[in-house]
Amino acid sequence: MPKTSSRHLLLTALSGCLFLPLAQAAAPTPAQLQTAAQASFREWAEVLALPNDSVVPADIQRNADWFEQAFKRRGLTTRQLPNDGKTMLFAELPNAPAGTPTVLFYMHLDGQAVKASEWQQESPWKPTLKQRNGAGQWEALPIDRLFGQTVDPEWRLFARSSADDKAPIMMLLAALDALKASGNAPAFHLKVLLDSEEEKSSPSLAAVIAQNQALLKADRLVVLDGPMHPSNAPTLVFGNRGVARATLKVYGPKQDSHSGHYGNYAANPAQTLARLLASMKDDDGRVTIAGYYEPVKLDDDSRRIMAAVPDDEAALRKRLGIAAAEKVGGNYQEAMQYPSLNVRGMQAAEIGSRARTVVPESATAELDLRTVPETPPESLYALLAKHIEGQGFHLVNGVPTDDDRARYPKLASFESAKVSASSTAVRTDLKSPIATWLRSAFTKTYGKEPVQIRMMGGTVPTGSMVDALKVPFVIVPLVNADNNQHSANENMRLGNYLEGVRGLAGILAEPIASTK
Repeated sequence: MPKTSSRHLLLTALSGCLFLPLAQAAAPTPAQLQTAAQASFREWAEVLALPNDSVVPADIQRNADWFEQAFKRRGLTTRQLPNDGKTMLFAELPNAPAGTPTVLFYMHLDGQAVKASEWQQESPWKPTLKQRNGAGQWEALPIDRLFGQTVDPEWRLFARSSADDKAPIMMLLAALDALKASGNAPAFHLKVLLDSEEEKSSPSLAAVIAQNQALLKADRLVVLDGPMHPSNAPTLVFGNRGVARATLKVYGPKQDSHSGHYGNYAANPAQTLARLLASMKDDDGRVTIAGYYEPVKLDDDSRRIMAAVPDDEAALRKRLGIAAAEKVGGNYQEAMQYPSLNVRGMQAAEIGSRARTVVPESATAELDLRTVPETPPESLYALLAKHIEGQGFHLVNGVPTDDDRARYPKLASFESAKVSASSTAVRTDLKSPIATWLRSAFTKTYGKEPVQIRMMGGTVPTGSMVDALKVPFVIVPLVNADNNQHSANENMRLGNYLEGVRGLAGILAEPIASTK
């Protein structure tokens, strides 16, 4: 890419300009926001060309190095935080006056693995600008049009991590550029943490925080991740479900056995497993395990907040291709407030051309349980195990012994996965100071209150951060809901990028009345 660009000119012009002392910052003008956002497009495209698979340490290191330089160019001090070869990155705006409230922004620089053959472009690591044609299909545009003076907000940049989660990092950098161009500083002490394993459930995040407790100490935590509400209205999310995993295995004969000789005699574990799973949910999709939903209590105020979310459930059902929704909650938002029980995979012997006429020796179901703050994973695991035993099964550890097989007609094993950073659900009160602060910032920026999500259904590793740092949090999603994150053809709508820079500049300029 050319060495001379609007980004380089902007950063050169600002390099000698120090942030003014922390105070009530004036928000940048629309022109300053537009200039800073568009000037960051070259950097965005540049970093999207760097593969960032969570399980490839060399990828992670290249991304950490790149982002470190990007933060340093804006005057932030940085430190790479060792993490068994998958470096995390810390950045901080220096020289904050003593007693200034501190806000830690969390994002992640890693991405999901890719299957290049599924992408409708040369490479997932070659950022490709696209627009819809008259037939509604995406067609490529010359990438240089991204760097021109005029961009269409409906254009999209396609690449792995274009939305999840490199776009929010670049938006924050652009918002800092815009604020500096206006001659102002953030209205608080700014810290940033870039996770390197979020797409793998952040297994080391708690340990990294524990090793850097003083460095990461903050009064508030803002998580820049996840999709906005499908209406594309400014969105604040005050909680997220956790995810816990388990493996349920039902045993049949000691080995796969001829279905002609032993069908009608040896019980088929696939059918036994199917009956067991069917006992866990009713026809309306509600979990029937005793006590599963009992701890969740929704008051009138919570229901009012959820009813105000402008969900188009008819459109949602059409997009999903379902005629009716399960009846766990009165609406989509209410459904997300309860723990779920999902069968994410099943196996018994072979299928298709590899299928054999046998009674299989076992059948396995992989489960995921979305937790909520009232139902930690340990409590759900205990309820599941009790329910399985209540259906007449004897639970074993590992393969049943001959004695087990002789004594118990129904044998199963239930193995819960180790609790991780993503297992625990957390939620912030919508009346808390951090909620009031962010609502105020968005209301001033956009002229209306944001959509407020009490708790989203997906999972981010906020639990370990909230627990370790003892800090209130809010998730601020900035990317388009239809961004195809985690799958082929991930994309970021330019209009969302521009508005994200605007929203973050508004947050950076919003004073904090209290550190509580």
